[in-house]
Amino acid sequence: MSKETWGSGRGVWDTESEQRTLTVDAVSVTEEEADGHVSIALGLDDGDTIVVRRRRYLLDGRPVMAATSSFPAAIARDTPIARDETGPGGVYARLAELGHEPVHFREDVRARMSRADDAELLDVDGGAPLFTVVRTAFTADGRAVEVNEMTLDATAYVLRYEFDA
Repeated sequence: MSKETWGSGRGVWDTESEQRTLTVDAVSVTEEEADGHVSIALGLDDGDTIVVRRRRYLLDGRPVMAATSSFPAAIARDTPIARDETGPGGVYARLAELGHEPVHFREDVRARMSRADDAELLDVDGGAPLFTVVRTAFTADGRAVEVNEMTLDATAYVLRYEFDA
């Protein structure tokens, strides 16, 4: 996930599935009240309004991930982020155009077993292994502008992290 990817008009997932067909088969965008960990991560008060984007991703026709991104409404309301189609480069390119360019990301990764709602959404057996990844995107001044909660079918992913010592 780099600025070179979304800055060039390509989505973050484009480079990660270059040899395979990745599609989004369901998108919904709503305004909701922030609460709990999303409020805390975005520096909002419980009850503040957020724009929420929910998507389900298919790889070669198979559901592999459900993702829910939350943005402060003050940033995302009435912008392409609040539409089904965000345009080339996705939400990170739109955030940059709006003066809220993400320059730092934090991911919390956990593993768990699927529940009934996961099993239906991702077409996995009950109790199947899942990864949950919560990615928070920050601007240069340290402001959190997105919390993306992803639930991944663990059998479809290898999570690779490289970093300098």
